[in-house]
Amino acid sequence: MELREVIGRRRSIRFVRPYRAVEPEKIQCMLEAARLASHWGNVQSLRAVVVFRESASQEVLDGLYAPIAGWQIRLAPVVITWYLDPRAVDEQSDRLRELLDAGALGFGDTKKEDLETQLIPIFDTIRDTLKEPGLGEVDCGQGIAQATLMAYELGLGTCCLGTPNGEQIREHLGIPETCRVLMLQTVGYPAESWEAGGQRPRRPFGDLFSMNTYGTPFPRADDVVEELTADGMFTTPAPLPWREAELDYLRRALQLEDRGSGLL
Repeated sequence: MELREVIGRRRSIRFVRPYRAVEPEKIQCMLEAARLASHWGNVQSLRAVVVFRESASQEVLDGLYAPIAGWQIRLAPVVITWYLDPRAVDEQSDRLRELLDAGALGFGDTKKEDLETQLIPIFDTIRDTLKEPGLGEVDCGQGIAQATLMAYELGLGTCCLGTPNGEQIREHLGIPETCRVLMLQTVGYPAESWEAGGQRPRRPFGDLFSMNTYGTPFPRADDVVEELTADGMFTTPAPLPWREAELDYLRRALQLEDRGSGLL
């Protein structure tokens, strides 16, 4: 399946089959994809704790919590806690040396002494700044996105969940206090259709992207849209006519509370 079609079909799958375990090998594939993602200075600050419902202790399971979406965590066979470890920045000099040895630093014929006397000292002066929220989170997001695409390729459904309880989750999982929990990602075999109700609403293209200067909409060519539609990247907008019936079926099949409670 081509990447365009994968992007078009990949949805946040909130309803998964709680009775079907996810193979560790497939989770490994997700982590391998995340590990290969681009990261500034190659410091790779993205980390994860993978919790398997069938083997984790009840204490660990009870420590995973996100308001409103807590039912998703309760049903998912696997929950990945993605977090950022700022301490990876302390090894940036070694990572830069690795890039130079691999011919990937982008400095042409730069010699090792140039790296040691010019580039590394610059990074050292801004080390504390690089540990703060910002670029690291962006690059970690790339890794999570690649893991998500891999999951879809393997027939899995995932949903990324934010939580204000990140600090409690960090402590509960034994993650070092210097780290920052980014999000939880539920993983399982989909119980709902891959369309998950259809393509979610999105803001107009021209409202989001500019060309050359702010406020000058990036031109959107119709032939490009037609090509991507033919490739399966753009799918039928939500809601699909049978979505309410599907949600009602899932609610009853998974023994969830009534939607009026705000659970769904």
